[in-house]
Amino acid sequence: MNPEDLPLLLERQMPYGKYQGRVIADLPGHYLNWFAREGFPRGEIGRLLALMQEIDHNGLSYLLDPLRKAQQQRPSRSLR
Repeated sequence: MNPEDLPLLLERQMPYGKYQGRVIADLPGHYLNWFAREGFPRGEIGRLLALMQEIDHNGLSYLLDPLRKAQQQRPSRSLR
């Protein structure tokens, strides 16, 4: 596991499917387990889905809580 991938779980959105637009960290366990059974896609999305499935399966989702809090405390950038 690459530690730089953890914040990406809260940033990258699912690009397709039933949960399109939802950040990977918020995908339900049954959906992540389906990918684990059927095969993860290639590339970054697949790597992040596999990481999130492992975190979720082992009951370690709480490890993302400090990252969530830090993300919420960051001032939002206004688009000009």
